[in-house]
Amino acid sequence: MSFFSMHQLIELLHTYGNVALATVVALECLGLPLPGETLLIAAAVIAGTSDHLNIVLVILAAAGGAIIGQSAGYWIGWSVGFRLLRRYGRYIGLTDRRMAFGRALFRRHGEKVIIASRFIVVLRTLAGLLAGANHMPLVRFMVANVVGSVAWATLYGFGAYMLGHEAKHVAGPLAIGFTVLVVVAIAGAALYARRREHQLLAQPMRARTAK
Repeated sequence: MSFFSMHQLIELLHTYGNVALATVVALECLGLPLPGETLLIAAAVIAGTSDHLNIVLVILAAAGGAIIGQSAGYWIGWSVGFRLLRRYGRYIGLTDRRMAFGRALFRRHGEKVIIASRFIVVLRTLAGLLAGANHMPLVRFMVANVVGSVAWATLYGFGAYMLGHEAKHVAGPLAIGFTVLVVVAIAGAALYARRREHQLLAQPMRARTAK
């Protein structure tokens, strides 16, 4: 569950702009239950439908927040290692199943996990911590971190911006229909991501049982 409702986060976005976006994205990378990706999409839609936010600055803020958050996770993981993460990780949603799944993927794919983590719910709060705990070389981590964060912020931010920009020209019943369609699409994507997360988390447990 999130510390704040979406309405409260939107209010933060209107009040503090890109600073709020960067902060929420960075904190999400550390395991806090904050919808950074959803806030990025909301900020991009606002930029596409009004002059309140600039889409370039929105993308830069989201990418910067992701880079900083992942880097902080890396240093935490490097400093405390797996022992303390396993002991206290549950307080930030880092359960044993998530640890097992993330560690298995990380050992096999390394940089790919860092890049892909921006687009996968179950990995988003794990990648930096696991990279540090596995003592991944800093240069390799930072390159993957920057590439993944910039790609994520650009694809989601610009995509939502274009949707918002097009929606601004739609009036009357079409506008209502478009809004309903977007809400249904977002809700469906969230449900699919949650279901997929549970399936992925179950894999290490099944493998362990088979052994």
